[in-house]
Amino acid sequence: MKNIVLLSCIVTCLFCGTAWGWYPQTYEESLLPQTGYPTLQGFHRTYRAQAADTLIEIARSAGLGYLSLHHANPDTDPWLPSDGESILLPYAFLPPDGIQPGITINLAELRLYYVWQEQNRTRVRVYPVGIGTSGWDTPKGDFRITEKIVHPVWYPPASIRQKNPSLPSRIAAGPDNPLGEYWLGLSAPGYGIHGTSKPYGVGRRISHGCLRLYPGDIRDLFARVSVGTAVRIIRQPVKVGIKNDQLLVEVHRSAHIPPETLLQDVLQQISRLPWQGLLDMETLKKELVLGRGVPTVVSR
Repeated sequence: MKNIVLLSCIVTCLFCGTAWGWYPQTYEESLLPQTGYPTLQGFHRTYRAQAADTLIEIARSAGLGYLSLHHANPDTDPWLPSDGESILLPYAFLPPDGIQPGITINLAELRLYYVWQEQNRTRVRVYPVGIGTSGWDTPKGDFRITEKIVHPVWYPPASIRQKNPSLPSRIAAGPDNPLGEYWLGLSAPGYGIHGTSKPYGVGRRISHGCLRLYPGDIRDLFARVSVGTAVRIIRQPVKVGIKNDQLLVEVHRSAHIPPETLLQDVLQQISRLPWQGLLDMETLKKELVLGRGVPTVVSR
């Protein structure tokens, strides 16, 4: 399993010319290179499943979120992939609408984007993120980072302790602390971006509203951001973009939005692009139903 990370990192450095770090899910490229519209970033990878692999373990080793990997491989048994089966590692992405310097979190795709300016170029790092489960939804809106804490102590709020009376009122920093090693507090009281003692929950709807990153990812992000960094939390299940004169769409599953509504959203986004080609409606409608989260060509 460790070979996934090493191979992905090597490929990233070879074929993503501006890539710096050793995070396979990270692409440091110009988001809007002289175009003014979203364009495809990064490259997918593939992995040959081995005996005893599971998608949740592959996702962790590859630096991807579990649901992202599962949705990208809808025909694969998540608990027992066939030995030798080709697994798509969905690293390529279209940036969300209006992405700006700072942090943008798209709840629909369970990804966090950190964007900054360097040498007159807009660069981005992408991290899978765990978000709030039903009834504990992560709030949308514009926020900012208000504090940075190393080895945070967790004081479970009354609402959580009421649901789980066995929880102590204080959990000290350490391996059993669900906040992990780093905490980035948000201007939304009680919410933050943090690590986790349960990394297999990253990339899933599993938290009480906070945003969980893999231990290595929060360590990387923590070192890059400062108090005052803007944090924008959105829910955009459909994204469109252009690459090499081809129109692409990236659809993430949304249980509460019917495909018909998503189709209208797509058509509105396309109308704002400088694109005048023919639309492959059959492929588009298929992606709206499947919600694979994989950028797909929908132009003829």
